[in-house]
Amino acid sequence: MNKPNLCQMVVSAMFAIALTLSPFALAQEHEHGKENLSASAEKTVTGEIVDMMCYVDHNAVGESHGQSCGAKCIKNGGPVGIVSDGKAYLVVGEHKPMNEQLAEYCGKTVTLKGKLADRGGIAMLENAEVVKK
Repeated sequence: MNKPNLCQMVVSAMFAIALTLSPFALAQEHEHGKENLSASAEKTVTGEIVDMMCYVDHNAVGESHGQSCGAKCIKNGGPVGIVSDGKAYLVVGEHKPMNEQLAEYCGKTVTLKGKLADRGGIAMLENAEVVKK
């Protein structure tokens, strides 16, 4: 009575194969994403260094905020960003924060270079470094 028909057996077999192969597909997707990210062009961005918490929360920009509140927030571990032409980028060094290096520039215009990335709608400048003038 409860014998599966041919269609049910085929669907079950396909489902089992999909479950078996899905980790391999995800691993390949992850590796492919790394290739795309590493292949992204290096970009130079000139803009204002900001404390991302205050910038996102209440659009805090400018040297007066940057040298009072912003620099303190960055020194205390808050995320640091750069705003250029109305676009904000989260700034990350080579697999490490750049807070100590960038806190003194908060509210000031600087030039950074690094690789552009986008994760979950968040723009990022990774492997960033300050361009010396």
